[in-house]
Amino acid sequence: MKRYDLIDTKVCEAGEGKPGRIVVYINPDEAEKKSLIDDYKLDEHTLNSTFDPDEISRLEFEPDHVAMIFKRPKNYSSKDHFMFKVASLGLYLFQDRLIVLLNDDIQMFSGKTFARCASLLDVSLRLIAWVIFHFMEHLKVINMITDSLEHKINTSMENKHLLNLFTLEKSLVYYLAAINSNMMLINKIKNSAAKLGMTPENGELLDDILIENTQCMRQAEIYSNILASMMDARASIISNNINVLMKTLNIITIGIMVPTLVVSIFSMNVLLPLNKDHPAMFWVIISLCIASTVAFFAFWKRRSDRQFHARG
Repeated sequence: MKRYDLIDTKVCEAGEGKPGRIVVYINPDEAEKKSLIDDYKLDEHTLNSTFDPDEISRLEFEPDHVAMIFKRPKNYSSKDHFMFKVASLGLYLFQDRLIVLLNDDIQMFSGKTFARCASLLDVSLRLIAWVIFHFMEHLKVINMITDSLEHKINTSMENKHLLNLFTLEKSLVYYLAAINSNMMLINKIKNSAAKLGMTPENGELLDDILIENTQCMRQAEIYSNILASMMDARASIISNNINVLMKTLNIITIGIMVPTLVVSIFSMNVLLPLNKDHPAMFWVIISLCIASTVAFFAFWKRRSDRQFHARG
């Protein structure tokens, strides 16, 4: 549990022993949940929904507080194997207190987003803006990873990178659903502006948040559509790379078979027109092997050039 306070329009950590008007609970245990339900009269279902990653964003008005549940991007680690996940974040806004519920520890209240907070409602709105910013940052990372995997697929002959792209496509679907869910929450907050006691400054901030979330959703849609539409083409690239490799191996195999045929002829246990015991016979056979190999590759190169010009 962490405690913060508003000091000169900035969110700062509360000093030791001070209650703080902003209380952040990180993955609270059963005792802390019971305390929240008993002391702050939080609805048990709404409280448990905060820690459900599949819960949709929503706004609920209780007798003495307002509950906001919205989606946020979960911190990514290498253990996730290209799977970007979403989690829920709960805000419980009281007259003189803001309770924030999370299921994992993240860096909050940093940067210019929280530089000028006039009230606890203002902090709540800026937390939504902060979440949208993190979605945008994660989308940029997904785009960079996609570009890197595409370059690897161009020369790859295995499905590993393609499967990673499928995972990223699945992540974008989850992100798009979460961002769209947040959009409904923002619209509901806007429609309840009078009930929440918003100031004109809060209204302007909410308009900016709505614009940012719309841009974020469109960006996620673009990335998702591009990734989905190009997936068949990327699979074809891998198949084409395998075909090129098999063709090269076949040519090498045939090229090796030509001198093998020459050696096999001279190895037959029958009379040959040439004297096997002649001192220069070894070099004659080697010369014939080299000449036959060069002739084969020259024939193959000429045939390939003809096919290339015929296509052109």
